[in-house]
Amino acid sequence: MAKESRPIKIAADNRRARFNYEIGEVFEAGIMLHGTEVKALRTGKATIAESYVSVDRNGEVWLINANIPEYLQGNRFNHEPKRHRKLLLKQREIVKMSQAIEREGMTIVPLKLYFNEKGRAKIEVAIARGKKLHDKRETEKQRDWNREKSRLLKQNN
Repeated sequence: MAKESRPIKIAADNRRARFNYEIGEVFEAGIMLHGTEVKALRTGKATIAESYVSVDRNGEVWLINANIPEYLQGNRFNHEPKRHRKLLLKQREIVKMSQAIEREGMTIVPLKLYFNEKGRAKIEVAIARGKKLHDKRETEKQRDWNREKSRLLKQNN
């Protein structure tokens, strides 16, 4: 009999990224974690809202400033909560990202940290361009209009 696949479990979500940035191409990357980091992620208390992704000169991609809190039962084997974590990507994806960073106004933003069907920790990162203030206002107006439109449709039915 075939095993039933597990649903995807989101450990951390960066909801502000879609508001602050115009999202371009999205990549799925593996993430190198220590033992207690995986257990702490499963509790769902990690935050990636203030974090960003950097490509260094050696062609390695790092997740910086992501907060994975210490695991309570980890005692002396615990990890540092805000350490730099290496992301695992294919070489052509790394080249594409580094070329996008060199262009003006582009950055790499983490969108969500989750466990895939196999139970492996993955992170979704995107090449993004920062929005100006008027773009953010336009996004907010559009969201409010869609909400109002759905209310009107419900009232008519």
